[in-house]
Amino acid sequence: MTESPNVGLRKFLAPEFVLGKGAWLLAPRYAENYGVRRPMLVTDSGLIASGWAGKMERALADVGMECVLFQDVTPNPKDHEVMEGARVYAERECDALVALGGGSVLDCAKGIGVVHANGGHILDYEGVDTIPRALPPLLCIPTTSGSSADVSQFAIISDTTRKVKIALVSKMLVPDVSLIDPTPATTMSPALTAETGIDALTHAVEAYVSNASSPVTDLFALESVRLARSSLGLAVREPHNMEARGQMCLASLDAGLAFSNAILGAVHSMAHSLGGSLDLPHGECNAILLGPVIAFNFPSAPQRYREVARAMGCVVDGQPDSRVLAALLDSIRLLRSQTGLTRNLADLGVTRADIPRLASMAMKDPCLLTNPRVPVQADIEAIYEAAL
Repeated sequence: MTESPNVGLRKFLAPEFVLGKGAWLLAPRYAENYGVRRPMLVTDSGLIASGWAGKMERALADVGMECVLFQDVTPNPKDHEVMEGARVYAERECDALVALGGGSVLDCAKGIGVVHANGGHILDYEGVDTIPRALPPLLCIPTTSGSSADVSQFAIISDTTRKVKIALVSKMLVPDVSLIDPTPATTMSPALTAETGIDALTHAVEAYVSNASSPVTDLFALESVRLARSSLGLAVREPHNMEARGQMCLASLDAGLAFSNAILGAVHSMAHSLGGSLDLPHGECNAILLGPVIAFNFPSAPQRYREVARAMGCVVDGQPDSRVLAALLDSIRLLRSQTGLTRNLADLGVTRADIPRLASMAMKDPCLLTNPRVPVQADIEAIYEAAL
């Protein structure tokens, strides 16, 4: 099997972003520039406990804004959480969204904006380019380094009836601005640092081998792989190392710019199925699935994966494909070990009886459309089996 050349038209979407220490403190200024008077601050209980949400509330109040707090967001944000947020947004007559948190918070805020601007139920907007009206102003302050929801045209929401994650993909979901600051990330636990960092790495790898990649997304994807490989372990071990935190912020940004435009692949389609069906942690699912998916995909994109291996620090030149693949898989296992992500799917409670349904849902996920190798359901089932 040979790789398809990435030719033809490509478009690239990205929001305005500010990167660096102190960036998050610019939120009130940006809100003022948008004419905001009553923003909804979307966050979660963890950010309230750590004090970051309170600091943001006070900063917005200091410039005369009446902040409406919405904190009812859980990991793998649920459809009913989005709908409740939209109800509060309308009831309190909010005029903008300030999202402070990780990917779940950011996606929930996007969902609230979709429903407020377009009406109906959030599940009505599943799919690509289904959102006709622009969202209210959306300011994102990511507090993790991995989801990249702050720069992407994606939102992932859990359909609690069907027990599946749905993807919304639209340029309407690209935030107005992202304020990317390593400071809030210093209060992440080592486990969350590892999970979100592996998510960034997976975004980058899948974007680089995607059949919708381009020379522009390639630049961001490979740089993200290099940054994650060199900085994630240090960020896990030394939470207050601002250099490592800053490098992981950049890795997440680069990965987000890549995958928002090149889309993803089988790892994410399978992780979405796990998250929607069993409410499992997204980043850890990615960590478990990345190696088996690479092993499956490698024959369809050997040159692409050779460059990923090079970015992961593997010896590539003069080596046969079989050794490059083995070295790449070893490098991923080593990074998982260094970051404490050593569990498999069985450790998370997945059983062989779950696999047919998980595979069936993964086959319907839009991320699978850009995977470099086209699988059938039996292939997806075999990858889940290998990850048990």
